[in-house]
Amino acid sequence: MSTRILKIPHFHVHHTKPVRHNRLWQVVKSNVVMMVALAAALITCCIVPPDRQYLEYFDLKTLTCLFCVLAVVCALKNIRFFYTLAKKIVQVFGNVRMSVLALVYITFIGSMLIANDMALLTFLPLGYFVLNTTGKEKYMAFTFIMQNIAANLGGMLTPFGNPQNLYLYTKFQIPNLEFIGIMAPPFIVSILLITVCCLVFVKPESLKIEEEEVRLPAGRTAIYLVLFALSIAIVFRGIPYWIGLVVIPACLLVMDRKALKMVDYPLLLTFVFFFIFGGNMARIDAVREFFSSLLQQNTLVFSALSCQCISNVPSAILLSQFTGNYSELLVGVNIGGVGTLIASLASLITFREYTGHHPEKTVYYVKLFSAFNFGFLFLLTAFMLLWNSL
Repeated sequence: MSTRILKIPHFHVHHTKPVRHNRLWQVVKSNVVMMVALAAALITCCIVPPDRQYLEYFDLKTLTCLFCVLAVVCALKNIRFFYTLAKKIVQVFGNVRMSVLALVYITFIGSMLIANDMALLTFLPLGYFVLNTTGKEKYMAFTFIMQNIAANLGGMLTPFGNPQNLYLYTKFQIPNLEFIGIMAPPFIVSILLITVCCLVFVKPESLKIEEEEVRLPAGRTAIYLVLFALSIAIVFRGIPYWIGLVVIPACLLVMDRKALKMVDYPLLLTFVFFFIFGGNMARIDAVREFFSSLLQQNTLVFSALSCQCISNVPSAILLSQFTGNYSELLVGVNIGGVGTLIASLASLITFREYTGHHPEKTVYYVKLFSAFNFGFLFLLTAFMLLWNSL
């Protein structure tokens, strides 16, 4: 009796749903702040149904500048421009403490000239390259946090340094010298606090960078720097923002399409969602009445506190409807930019940049970020209350 072996065909089972679910979870996990912003926007949309007024929420200039700078920075990364700059910084300063101070000061000064968001987009990659290429990544979180604080507080001195400054400067028609006079005291204290933190928390360890000959392509470098200058001109309102939106993508489509793919689009969406959230909050009567009653007690304190919940730009727009005390409001929404992760939209840039490199250290970063930011918020608020009482 012969036995026959029945061969059962092998079927490949495609686990499409689990794979899709895993991908979706990864997207959510890597863009937590964007998802929170989306949820906040959707909740307020239920209270304030979409209408034509929604179109007024969006700052197209800010979104355009963000996109343009992100794209150009990605292109500069691809030709190793920041590696070359990092190498120069290491060669000039020689140790970690002085290099970190240099990075923080550059960001601080940059925020006065090209706005806080643009300063972070420009100099955070430089900070990463300095510490990464020298094996000093243990200082990465601290450096990023100090650069973030420097960007938020450095931008307070000029009308165009922070987005909320530009809004209040225009709305209340604040004279230039008066504006600088109002912001000079917290600005000077901020410089001192940042310097002390860098001197205390960063050791003067020697830095060494591997000798690697990198030749920047002269043509591309020149063009990318011109494109970057174009972005800055848009910030200063020297050029209409739509020109940058046409010219920069067109150039990169020809010279470096990869840079356009590398742009942090979730960050842009995060800004869009927060614009919707802030705009809707300003239209809710209960919210408006609540903030109006608080401002009558202490404009500086409550404007700084409101930033912790709805960010500094929406706070400036919302609270300016209920007070004529623009000096305290101006100070409040500037020092209020430090604190929670959403106190300033610029902080989202730093969060995204750091967690993009070290996603496993997200909790550690948030804890360290909160400790330093709330420390700065408390000290600056206390100083300004004392200063105003003199």
